[in-house]
Amino acid sequence: MTTPTDMSDLKGAIGAQVEATLEEVQALYRQIHQHPELPFEEHETSQRLATALETLGYEVTRGVGGTGVVALLHNGEGPTVMLRGDMDALPIKEDTGVDFASTRTVESEGGSVPVMHACGHDLHSSCVVGAAAVMAGLKEHWSGTLMLVCQPAEEIFGGAKAMLDDGLFDRFARPDVILGQHNMPALAGTIGHRAGSTMAACTNLAVTIHGAGGHGSMPAQAVDPVVIAAHVVTRLQTIVSREVPPEQTVVVTVGKLHAGTQANIIPHTAALEINIRSFDNSLHRQVVEAIERIVRAECEAGRSPKPPEFRVLNETIALDNDPAAVARVRRAHGDHFGEANLYDMPRLNGSEDFPFFGNAEAGGFGGEDIPYVYWFIGSTLEERWEATPGKSVSEKMRHLEMPHSPYYFPGNSVTLRTGIEAMAAGALAYLI
Repeated sequence: MTTPTDMSDLKGAIGAQVEATLEEVQALYRQIHQHPELPFEEHETSQRLATALETLGYEVTRGVGGTGVVALLHNGEGPTVMLRGDMDALPIKEDTGVDFASTRTVESEGGSVPVMHACGHDLHSSCVVGAAAVMAGLKEHWSGTLMLVCQPAEEIFGGAKAMLDDGLFDRFARPDVILGQHNMPALAGTIGHRAGSTMAACTNLAVTIHGAGGHGSMPAQAVDPVVIAAHVVTRLQTIVSREVPPEQTVVVTVGKLHAGTQANIIPHTAALEINIRSFDNSLHRQVVEAIERIVRAECEAGRSPKPPEFRVLNETIALDNDPAAVARVRRAHGDHFGEANLYDMPRLNGSEDFPFFGNAEAGGFGGEDIPYVYWFIGSTLEERWEATPGKSVSEKMRHLEMPHSPYYFPGNSVTLRTGIEAMAAGALAYLI
C-alpha cells in the first residue's frame, strides 16, 4: 500500500476519482429525486443504491431494518469507518421547477398525497455512492474497512433504530467512527462544522383528552374536553418559562388540536399533538414528564371521566458531535477544500436520528459510545448567495428556502461534488 504523507497529497487523486464518477452519480441522483418514496417505503430507492454499490465491488446486503442497505469494502488491516446517508422523502408537492421534479403521489390513510425529496436525502444517499466509487478507486492509498449505510425513515426518526435493532453492528461491523452530513442553504462548496451540542432532541407526543359529549346548550350535563384542552395549551407554556433553567433552550409547541364536528355539539374527546425540542437528553425527559403531569392535572380539574392517553409518535436524542473527531475531520476538510471554504455551523433546533448510531444506551447496542461527526454542506449557488441579504451564514440562511420547503432544491452539481469529496476526505482522515 502506498501511504501519502498527509491528506493534502490526496486532493488531486480524490478530484480525479470524482470526475470519473460524477456523471453516473448525477444520473442516479436524478432517478432518486424523480421517484421519491416515503419512510420505510424506499423499495425502489434502496434497490437502485444497492445495485450501484454492488457494481463498485462492495459486499451489499439489502433489507436491513426494513429497506436499509449496508455495503462493506474490506481493504486490509485498519479501523472501520461508517458513512451514513438517509434516503426517504416527504409528503410535499414539489414546486422547484427542475425538469426532473417529482410528480409522484401515493395513497395514504388520508387519501392521495404528493411526495418530494424536500430535505435532500436523495442527495445524501447519492453522495454515499459517489464516495464509495472514490474510495474503491483509491484502495492503494488506504487500509481498513469502509462501511456504508443507506438508512430509511429518518424523517420519522425510525430508520436508525430499525437498522440497529436488526443487528447492524453485530451482523456487519462495529465502526470506530461514524460520519454523516446534511445539506443546508449555505454557500455551495462550503462545509460547516460544530463540535459538541449540534442538533436537538425531539419528541412528538399525541395526547387524547376524554370528556362526556352532549348538547352545546346544556354544558352542565357534559364534560367539555375542548375547555380542558384549551387550559392544557396555555398551561404548557409555563414549562419553558417557569420550569426550565433560563440558560437552557427548550421549545414546546402544540402543532395539532382537534375536537368536535360542529358548533352545537360538545365532543367526547379532544386530540393534541405536541412537539418538544431541547439540547439536553436528561432535561428533555423532564419536560416530557412535566407535559404529562400538566395534562393529567387539567383533566382532573376539568372532571374528565377517565385519564388522558399518551402516545409517542416518534422521538430522537440530541446530536452531540465528538470534539476530537470533529477536529480530525475538519483538518481533513481544510486540507482538501481550503480553510476559506469552511465555516462554523450554528447550533440547530432541528433534529436527526443519526445520533442513535453512536449512543450505545439509546441505540441499544451496548458497550462504549462510538464517536461520530455530522457536518453540513452548502447548497446555494454563488450568484444567489451573493445577492442574499446578511453578512453571516446564519443571517443569509434566514432569507433562503430551507429543507422541507416545496421550493427547496439542493441538488446542484457543486453541492453534489462537495458532498462526495467531503465524505471521502472524512473517511480517509481515519484510513490513511
